[in-house]
Amino acid sequence: MKIIISILFISISIISFSQDVPNPRPITMAEYEKAKTFTVPSLDKDTYVKFENTYLLDRYELRKPYFITGDDKLKKRIDLYRLVAKEGMQELGLMIFYTNETGKVHKALLPNFTAGGDVWNKYFEDIHAIDKEEKNFVLKLSYVISKEMAYQQYKGINQGKDMSKESATYGNDICFPGDQLVSMEDGSTKLLSEIKAGDVVTTIDPVTKKTSSVRVEKLVIHEAKNYALVSLLLINSEENVTSEGMEVTLHSKVVEATPNHPMSTDSGEKKIGLVEIGEKILCKDSDGQYDLYTVLDKKEFTKGSLPVYNMEASSGTTFLMNSVMVRQK
Repeated sequence: MKIIISILFISISIISFSQDVPNPRPITMAEYEKAKTFTVPSLDKDTYVKFENTYLLDRYELRKPYFITGDDKLKKRIDLYRLVAKEGMQELGLMIFYTNETGKVHKALLPNFTAGGDVWNKYFEDIHAIDKEEKNFVLKLSYVISKEMAYQQYKGINQGKDMSKESATYGNDICFPGDQLVSMEDGSTKLLSEIKAGDVVTTIDPVTKKTSSVRVEKLVIHEAKNYALVSLLLINSEENVTSEGMEVTLHSKVVEATPNHPMSTDSGEKKIGLVEIGEKILCKDSDGQYDLYTVLDKKEFTKGSLPVYNMEASSGTTFLMNSVMVRQK
């Protein structure tokens, strides 16, 4: 997976974790690699650890750990420590300790905003390597960082293709990739590409949240092109502060569509390409209830040449794609 570094990370100081250090120096690649070998003897007890009398790890804001349970029902732990060079007390970045349900600890280092492109590239490679082993690691880390830093740090991590380097197709086709899952009347889901006329699907009233069933009259198939697509990552979280730390239950949904497909958000109806991070969209929970999920991330990308699809129904104004409410065309 190719990692795209947004200029956002280079040009603004959102990752200067301490205002006491107005001009933190860039971390070197050698320091970056060395820091990943540092360990904290006890994440429960140690708030300040020295290394080689040159570096130290200082628990971020003395925060207790986050304990995050996702849709897989497995509890993960995230601890944050500032990495500081003792000479000049230069803050080099944020060390992340991610402990899974078996006790295995993964480490990553989020550099400060002055870091060079080579270090950022290595950081992105590292977190995606962890994400391959620990499903939804990036999502959970993004949630914690956004809570702590009051900014969506991972907006710059593009898991699709860099649109500036692609010749994507924009047009009047309002549709979805065929791999989106449609909610059916009987509670099951079906690939959009496999929907047929006569299928009965679920529609929901955006205001009352009442569901009903509608019959598909036609599945519209648009010819294969290199379509521009927009992906929204939505989350719903429940937080509970305990004596051990912050307990978080995190649920997520992802929906993809062409940029001009209509959506209903808490701020009104708009095209998916214009939906903003922080807006809320109605989604179906795993327990069958409907709740507002918050847009945590938004990406624009392509998947190469493929057909896209749209359903025409006998009534209703919405469908559920990947358990996310979308407007009918």
